[in-house]
Amino acid sequence: MDWQTLLNRERLGKPSHSAEELGRSPFHKDHDRIIFSGAFRRLGRKTQVHPVSSNDHIHTRLTHSLEVSCVGRSLGMRVAEMIRDKLPDWCEPSDLGMVVQSACLAHDIGNPPFGHSGEDAIRHWFQQAARRGWLDSMTSIERSDFLSFEGNAQGFRVLTQLEYHQFDGGTRLTYATLGTYLKYPWTARHAEAQGYKKHKFGCYQSELPLLEQIANKLGLPQIEEQRWARHPLVYLMEAADDICYGLIDLEDGLEMELLEYSEVEAVLLDLVGDDLPQTYRQLGPNDSRRRKLAILRGKAIEHLTNAAAHAFVEQHDALLAGTLQGDLVEHMHGPAKRCVQSAKNMARQKIFQDKRKTLHEIGAYTTLEILLNAFCGAALEQHGGRRPSFKHRRILDLLGNNAPDPNGPLYTSFLRMIDFIGGMTDSYATEMAREMTGRSSPV
Repeated sequence: MDWQTLLNRERLGKPSHSAEELGRSPFHKDHDRIIFSGAFRRLGRKTQVHPVSSNDHIHTRLTHSLEVSCVGRSLGMRVAEMIRDKLPDWCEPSDLGMVVQSACLAHDIGNPPFGHSGEDAIRHWFQQAARRGWLDSMTSIERSDFLSFEGNAQGFRVLTQLEYHQFDGGTRLTYATLGTYLKYPWTARHAEAQGYKKHKFGCYQSELPLLEQIANKLGLPQIEEQRWARHPLVYLMEAADDICYGLIDLEDGLEMELLEYSEVEAVLLDLVGDDLPQTYRQLGPNDSRRRKLAILRGKAIEHLTNAAAHAFVEQHDALLAGTLQGDLVEHMHGPAKRCVQSAKNMARQKIFQDKRKTLHEIGAYTTLEILLNAFCGAALEQHGGRRPSFKHRRILDLLGNNAPDPNGPLYTSFLRMIDFIGGMTDSYATEMAREMTGRSSPV
């Protein structure tokens, strides 16, 4: 791979990149299109780790995405300064920073309500539907799109199909930004591939032609059928996400009173060592732990960003060859790698087992089961041009112009239902499921 091709400024759905504007590059336009999209706005009412809470300090998908984008921008700019002689003449560090920042903004844009438990609930429902024969008319690879449902693949569909120019390029982002977003540039055929997490893939069969087009425009090497090498900048987007959710999970854990300040402080002090900000040294016993942690976290992110940027430069040749194994965190050195791993372990042991979170996850299964039964049941009943029942006609009316074509493939109809349900916020999904079961909202 080469940087001139990898930083392609042309737009999906348009023959060439748009005219330059003073102070606003094509990559700045990508950033703005994502920010102003409805799918991005709805992340404000979607679960990050903990249920959307009355505690305003707990992260949502929106605040998480904004924080990841800030770290991603710093990573992109820092790397660009370090490899400037290898980049195209027109490329400034701010360009690389903006590509990574835009991809970071969008990295969770396809996540359904209720976070990862929502993803698992959708997979579980389709496994039951398959046993009932609801997926029998589909090919095995089409069935896999639902049985291995993945927010990353749904996000790719949101960006390239659903937002703005519907089914005509979507947000029409640049190829560089789309390549940097594509954390898993392969289909569900490789979702169980050795070396990658279970269920992970980045593209449904419906968007495969777009994935092929993007890969060709960026010069991504094809590894096997329906699978390509990752864009090098994906590793920076992924590192920014790892850095943020590693540290932010701990911060939320303190807010939820699941962790002690001393144990979180120890993880961060192990990383920053003697490089403590003067403001932190001046804090007294009456200063809040929230303020203490904010100062310490800022310094920790600085150290982790530096470590990730150096790891990228050290692995530059392997990244361009598409042969790097693992993620950037695995190639970071000493305290930085240890900090991220310790934070993740602490979250797994003490945060993810919280009873409130468990009850929320159980509720996600119930809510999504009600919605999927209703909407996919309506799609199935009208499939083949059959006349659905009054109830299912009313359900289809809720989708308006987005209702699926009764004469189209059932695969496409079910995707349209997932588009609708997956785009819901936690609160909207809960309220709709409650009303569908005949229960009024609580007073």
